[in-house]
Amino acid sequence: MSVSKTGNIVVIGSSNTDMIIKSDHLPVPGETILGGEFLMAQGGKGANQAVAAARLGGKVSFIAKTGNDIFGNQSIKSLKKEHINTGFVLCDETRPSGVALISVDSKGENSIVVASGSNMALLPSDIDIASDLIKNAGFVLMQLEIPLETVEYVTNICSESKVRVILNPAPAQKLPDKLLRSLSIITPNETEAALLTGITISNISDIEKAAEVLKQKGVGTVIVTMGSAGAYVLSDRISTIIPAPKVKAIDTTAAGDTFNGALCLALSSGKEIEEAVKFANKAASISVCRMGAQPSIPYLNEI
Repeated sequence: MSVSKTGNIVVIGSSNTDMIIKSDHLPVPGETILGGEFLMAQGGKGANQAVAAARLGGKVSFIAKTGNDIFGNQSIKSLKKEHINTGFVLCDETRPSGVALISVDSKGENSIVVASGSNMALLPSDIDIASDLIKNAGFVLMQLEIPLETVEYVTNICSESKVRVILNPAPAQKLPDKLLRSLSIITPNETEAALLTGITISNISDIEKAAEVLKQKGVGTVIVTMGSAGAYVLSDRISTIIPAPKVKAIDTTAAGDTFNGALCLALSSGKEIEEAVKFANKAASISVCRMGAQPSIPYLNEI
């Protein structure tokens, strides 16, 4: 039986356990801050985006690699509760699961250090067992908390099968032009757009220039996320800023992941790019009003 590509989302990326401390301000080097509030929750850009798409109504499969430890086991258990297909979440017997240490200040800004562990062991050879799943996806959504060679390998499979790829280029790093030409959509924030293009970004004009550079390199649609200001969208058809709802942020952790998961879900549901970005902005604006990564991600009935 053939598998319909409509609405079928495959997310490939990282799974971490987030250890979060909220305090009045972020510590400077050598400073110890007392009185912080502690939270431990599931995270990782890949897992966060998979959860966002699933909570908003998507049929989601997740491809990742965890360690054979309590963190990895808990991650898989949590993903299953979200009705995400975890049949292609592999176990690494030698590396620990990924962990992120996150500090959040009173304004909701954060500072994050990630120990990637098994995430960086998700290799192209691991992808082959899921090749049929990928070839029959409506969208494949990826980030950069796994090896770049794996991202490139998946993108090649998608290009051959005409599967649309959304890449959230985070954490920021340089990307080869061949990869950029294969992307349907790229979703950098301002920092990532600057690194990808070499353009110093200080205003909307700079964002427009950076987006144009990425578009000229062959990306189908460029969406530069701008935090509370919303997102700038450049495609063959439109060039516009789509504003975000005004809210009081308490924790911006996973706001970008929520945006990307919601964007992918909206597009897979048939929404045009403007409506999809509006939907993603709304989802992200809800997430910043809550603590944590996956605990902050909204459900469809909240949007």
